[in-house]
Amino acid sequence: MMTASATAWLRRLRAIDPRWLQIAVLASLLCYARIALEQRIPAVNALGAIGGAVFAERVCTFLWRRRFDPRSALITGLSLTLLLRTADPALLLLAALGAITGKYVLRVHGKQIFNPSNIAIVALTALTPVVWLSTGQWGQAALLVAVIACLGMLVCARAARLDLALSFCIIWSAALCTRAVWLGDPLAIALHQLQDGTLVIFAFFMITDPRATPDHRLGRFVFAAVLCAVAYYLRFVEFQPDAVLRALAFVSPLTPLLDRWQRAARFQWPSFAPDRSPDPGTGAAAATIRN
Repeated sequence: MMTASATAWLRRLRAIDPRWLQIAVLASLLCYARIALEQRIPAVNALGAIGGAVFAERVCTFLWRRRFDPRSALITGLSLTLLLRTADPALLLLAALGAITGKYVLRVHGKQIFNPSNIAIVALTALTPVVWLSTGQWGQAALLVAVIACLGMLVCARAARLDLALSFCIIWSAALCTRAVWLGDPLAIALHQLQDGTLVIFAFFMITDPRATPDHRLGRFVFAAVLCAVAYYLRFVEFQPDAVLRALAFVSPLTPLLDRWQRAARFQWPSFAPDRSPDPGTGAAAATIRN
């Protein structure tokens, strides 16, 4: 039985908007990358990505006559800073401006098609060789992966998208283990491939964008299955190291079709309260996260 103090702490945690939780986690990962892993992430790059995203959000909310809220832009800017590498800060600024602008322009029935940071990363890495994705930057440290996964699950649970993240992780893990068995490789190879911090960040902090994923739980499961299939083809047939990010860009346009197939209430940002209950029809809270 939980003590009164533990119960009060949990209620305060439930009252926090999950976007602030995600911002805190991504900012902590950025600090960890710069200090503990000694990654060379120039401050000007971070300022360009984060500042550019917030600036673009302010301009777009003015043009589209919406209330300015910097949380989505901060998440996008932090994601770009963590995943993209370039010697030219202007390109990170361009990625941030394009990501936020695309969020307002690329929409179907009022819902965005792509995750902003994902489509910016895929587009920029495809257009220029001087921008790259450092897929091995986090290494394969099991403890680090476990910590990122735990933090990710906390954010996803508060954002009512944990089912999507877990579906992707389970299907992708099954695919890698099945491939290892089929090829006669030891399962240690598949486990090594799963101990990837970038993959965990992708699973818990990128594909779980409620503004760019199906509203219904069944639609989210189908989305995760198709995403894994496309990522598997790109990774092991086309041999693309950033296969999962490219796969998400290819699969994201399925979201409007899945929403028409399985209809559910559209996500709206509520005011977060400790006793808010989930929607029984979709298994998702009326409030969620991000972009």
